[in-house]
Amino acid sequence: MQSDSPTRVYEFRTRFHAPLPFVYAWCTDYSPEDPQLERDAFQRRIISKTRRRAVYEDLYDQPDGWMWSHMEVDFRPPNRWHAEALGSHRTWSIDYELSDIGDGTTELHFVGSRRATSLGRNPPKAEMERELLQMWKNLTRALEREYQGTRKDAGKRRR
Repeated sequence: MQSDSPTRVYEFRTRFHAPLPFVYAWCTDYSPEDPQLERDAFQRRIISKTRRRAVYEDLYDQPDGWMWSHMEVDFRPPNRWHAEALGSHRTWSIDYELSDIGDGTTELHFVGSRRATSLGRNPPKAEMERELLQMWKNLTRALEREYQGTRKDAGKRRR
């Protein structure tokens, strides 16, 4: 299903108010609940998950049919992971890298190469990066909420 569409590279950076080890563990803990955290309407099925790798599939109900994606993620602790996706509408090759930028803040650098299949299209760079940043804003809120909860719980245990 590969098309003649060119590969497009999308890139952005975003920050989390949480330390790098927490951010890494949180971002690489794939689960069926991820669509709710992203505030998106797709189904995620975890095929396998180990300390070094996760394999999952996403299924989106679109007006013109289903959109499917198979993702294989290799973890590269302590601060990187790489994903390869094959799907009905596009393929992805994504590198994620976290950096500790001080004061308990972590920065994510996302670089993804995307190619549309004959069923899909590559959105313009600005449009796709905006969409990805919005998804990560939703994930950032969930991550930071969870991190704040762990800090409150830790304080209760120490008393």
